[in-house]
Amino acid sequence: METFKIAVIPGDGIGPEVIDEGIKVLNKAAELDGSFSFDYTYFPWGCEFYNEHGKMMDDDGMETLKQFDAIYLGAVGYPGVPDHISLRELLIRIRKEFDQYVNLRPIKLLKGAPQTLKKDHTIDMLVVRENSEGEYSGSGERLFQGKPEEVVLQTGVFSRKGTERIIRYAFEEAKKTGKSVTSISKGNALNYSMVFWDEVFEEVSRDYPEVDTYSYLVDAASMFFVLDPGRFEVVVTSNLFGDIVTDIGAGIAGGLGLAAGANINPTREYPSMFEPVHGSAPDIAGKKIANPLAAIWSASQMLDFFGQEQWGARVLTAMEDVLQDGSTLTPDMNGNASTDQVGQAVTDALDKKIK
Repeated sequence: METFKIAVIPGDGIGPEVIDEGIKVLNKAAELDGSFSFDYTYFPWGCEFYNEHGKMMDDDGMETLKQFDAIYLGAVGYPGVPDHISLRELLIRIRKEFDQYVNLRPIKLLKGAPQTLKKDHTIDMLVVRENSEGEYSGSGERLFQGKPEEVVLQTGVFSRKGTERIIRYAFEEAKKTGKSVTSISKGNALNYSMVFWDEVFEEVSRDYPEVDTYSYLVDAASMFFVLDPGRFEVVVTSNLFGDIVTDIGAGIAGGLGLAAGANINPTREYPSMFEPVHGSAPDIAGKKIANPLAAIWSASQMLDFFGQEQWGARVLTAMEDVLQDGSTLTPDMNGNASTDQVGQAVTDALDKKIK
């Protein structure tokens, strides 16, 4: 039996609540299959840890995480700890130091999910977001702080290596699935970084003549995400633009309660990290009403990553069964079920499908 070692960082707010349900589903998949299992190690890192110790994780945290096959993260952020500290000293640190340069956000309207758009649309895209540099590189300077002449410089970093590898990753995904690739940039205004991005996209596309390609400015793309999402299949874009358009995607595909994400290190030199992307939602933490479906969807991404694609697909089907049934949903989806009841419903649906 193959055992996958998982570092679990439940994190802040509703993180621990939703992660518990994802683990419940992972364990059921392993039980039903019988050829693999999971070994979990929990870490108490996050904002509460920061308030006690003045840091978001242990000093040797990164070294400790290297021994795991994957990381399962609940949420980061809580009132009292500035967001730039909680984010950069845990989530972004892990992404960058483990070279998780691929952020995968599936934007798919599952059967039974609430439809935000008035017209019926096909919504089934994969957003491949650059995850290690770009606008989130952390480079810049703040001069003459507090004075009338104060100046702030925030520098986007776009290396040829970083830009080419994320675009090539998107093309490989499209090639495998027979889909098109759409690049989202802003070359008409960002005359260095985004012109460079567009040039590299054009260069890489020549290696994939069988893949249809499109290119949109980010403002136009944002509009078409809402007006005509069916035109997008595989989307590749920069760190900042990817962060923005995927939240639009979540809005048109059932809401943040269904927003899953994976931070992938394709070489597997370091562990990859899987997380719901709805945030810590401190206003409902502890009330047991948080929607666990995003955490469960990210667990299905983990199954895909481990080569268990059939189980990843079965988890999504089980989620669709729960959504279509409609009797066990959390308040954000107009239901009255608790977090653990929804998790159990997905687990039961997965069990029923196999039996």
